[in-house]
Amino acid sequence: MSMLIFYILAIVAVVSALMVVTLRNVFHSALFLVLTLFSVAGIYVLLEAEFLAAVQVLIYVGAITILMIFAIMLTYQITSKSIRQVNEQVIPAVIIVLVFFVLSLVTLIKTSWPVSNKSLPGNNTFEIGRQLLSTYVIPFEVVSIVLLIALIGAIIISRQDGPSRPGQEDR
Repeated sequence: MSMLIFYILAIVAVVSALMVVTLRNVFHSALFLVLTLFSVAGIYVLLEAEFLAAVQVLIYVGAITILMIFAIMLTYQITSKSIRQVNEQVIPAVIIVLVFFVLSLVTLIKTSWPVSNKSLPGNNTFEIGRQLLSTYVIPFEVVSIVLLIALIGAIIISRQDGPSRPGQEDR
């Protein structure tokens, strides 16, 4: 039964990821990204990594994707007919994707995947929290600062894209 659920989640994740990169409407792409991230969280639950599933939903679905949707909504005339939404570099993109695909396959085939017989610690959420607040506290704080800067940047970009109000000078 868990294999069936895994295959369903994997198919949903792959199909929705393809929709993210192939749709022309950027808002619809962001919504399919939410579906992709939820599918990955479901796979984490199947792997008995409940903490990672919760973090996936809270951080990626709840924060990053919503930040992207706000940036899309705040950007002035994102759906204007005068904006061309065409990728003019299809050939280089296809070449890069094919090279990446071949390199990924070679890496997957040549890598030995050792399986550990060790069981997980009894309280792995406590261990992850202890590691985050001791060993990895600096990277954890750097990520929070980067996310704050991204939010501020999105606000600045959205203000610069908007029309100037009557009687107000452009800065």
